Amino acid sequence: MTYSQDDKVNAFLRDLQDVSELQFELVSTIKQLFLQANSALLEGIKYGGLTFSLADGLIGGIYVYQQHVSIEFSHGATFKDPDCLLQGNGKYRRHLKIMTATDINNKQALYYIQQAVQ
Repeated sequence: MTYSQDDKVNAFLRDLQDVSELQFELVSTIKQLFLQANSALLEGIKYGGLTFSLADGLIGGIYVYQQHVSIEFSHGATFKDPDCLLQGNGKYRRHLKIMTATDINNKQALYYIQQAVQ
């Protein structure tokens, strides 16, 4: 597990690992994509999930549900989405539903994460 400087993030990850190894692995992999895309990201726990922020505010997060993990993008409605993979129809937010490790690549998570952290 990649540890965080935030104790709440570490507790969240430990708890998740105790409940579901699969979801823990998905969240850990996605977390690394965020941090590799921008090393200035700040991690936190908000709204029941792992969030990522920059100096100017929240950019997105990872939320765990019973059947999937959701990668949420605070301004996903502005993203380029040529394959129409983003879900949601709110004014700003969009998300990707991740059910398996292969979904991370198949749904181009890194492509959207890179847009979020610019």
